[in-house]
Amino acid sequence: MIRLIDIEKEYDNGTKALKGVDLRIDDGEFVFLVGPSGSGKSTIIKLITAEIAPTEGRLMVNGYNLNNIRPGQVPYMRRTLGIIFQDFRLIDKKTVWENLAFVMRAVGASNREIRRRIPYVLELVGLEQKADHYPTELSGGEQQRVAIARALVNNPSMIIADEPTGNLDPQRSLEIMTLLDKINELGTTVLVVTHEKALVNRFARRVVAIENGRIISDETGGYYNGQKT
Repeated sequence: MIRLIDIEKEYDNGTKALKGVDLRIDDGEFVFLVGPSGSGKSTIIKLITAEIAPTEGRLMVNGYNLNNIRPGQVPYMRRTLGIIFQDFRLIDKKTVWENLAFVMRAVGASNREIRRRIPYVLELVGLEQKADHYPTELSGGEQQRVAIARALVNNPSMIIADEPTGNLDPQRSLEIMTLLDKINELGTTVLVVTHEKALVNRFARRVVAIENGRIISDETGGYYNGQKT
């Protein structure tokens, strides 16, 4: 569960990015976070992942109180999250399998766990035949599927997808969003940050809209009429 209570964030340059934000995301939800550039979306993600700390307010992430979390606990908190980026961030010199194994070894997974888990997530994202391929041999949509598999491989309780379709054409974008929808149906909480209104409106999910550092609407099955920026 994610809980932001009266969150304020002011950066050192005086920019007030968030102004009294209240947001709760329960386990198992699928939530779109939408809004124009500079609205505060990225700040919310950085707060949830403990890249930055709030100026005021209370922040809880999957059982961790980020207001007083010890530095040594941050890596364990982050293991409850799987992050998907717009630019994939795969290691070009490693195969698909090696990219996933690298992430698993980073958290101490055994070779047995790696051999068991990787085929499952590759099948889930439809890339079971691409395990020995390098990222440069894959299409953009396939690379994003690898990035999704990487986010899933350590079995996080929540996936955060930050503009996951920004570099993809409409058909590939729909495929990626449909895959995230499937992952949510299997029990993983999903938070998608996007400004792709056509995609948002295709899925009858909860839509949280933010503008100028404030949440302006929060509706299940909401319609997003924002402008792509």
